[in-house]
Amino acid sequence: MAGVRIYREATDPANIRRINIILRRRYGDFSHYNLKCPLNELIFILCSIKTHEQGYRSTYRALRRKFPRNSMLVSATENEIALAIKDGGLANQKAKKLKGIIQGVVQQYGKASLSFLKPESDEECEKFLCSLPGVGKKTARCVMLYSLSRKVFPVDTHCWRICRRLGWVRRTRPDGSCSPRDMDRLQSRIPAELRFSLHVNMVSLGRDICTARDPRCSICPISEYCKKIGIYRKRVCHT
Repeated sequence: MAGVRIYREATDPANIRRINIILRRRYGDFSHYNLKCPLNELIFILCSIKTHEQGYRSTYRALRRKFPRNSMLVSATENEIALAIKDGGLANQKAKKLKGIIQGVVQQYGKASLSFLKPESDEECEKFLCSLPGVGKKTARCVMLYSLSRKVFPVDTHCWRICRRLGWVRRTRPDGSCSPRDMDRLQSRIPAELRFSLHVNMVSLGRDICTARDPRCSICPISEYCKKIGIYRKRVCHT
């Protein structure tokens, strides 16, 4: 019962709003270089897989130098795409997914564009995006949040870690990873108007202070609200 009480207190809407205000003041809703064109954003996210920030931004620029328009990717081969993004790592895998995404979009819409999603419901947007190769719920919601102005809450590794530590959601998988059901539960607990701000600022916090290992709890701006679930102190903090 004590555990249930902790989660209820942590997810009180007033508590969530206070945390949002603090993080917004600290990080200013920085968008992390995400893009307004939904297909460009989807490709940008694909380039970011298992790559550090400077690496995937450089990889995306290299892809755009070779293929400045998405229409050029329609006729490009996987090998040509892989060569353009080779410095970002996993080039062959990413090229295969990127080509599959382009083909799936063209089959649906007749051209390399996701603008047809703009009038669709959130449910239809997410359903279509998740039907594309390599696109899961988190990636779909990133595209929806950044490029389609939808009030969704993508749960990336930083958001998941911070929300777990805050006590906003309990894990349901034995390995502690975030399941699609967990994403839905967490999104439902965050007021729609706060989702963009909390997402981008939690990404900033997760990179800056609330890291997976050795989180700097002593300087965290929301430390007083944190239940520190999953953080164990010996000499340093560890998850």
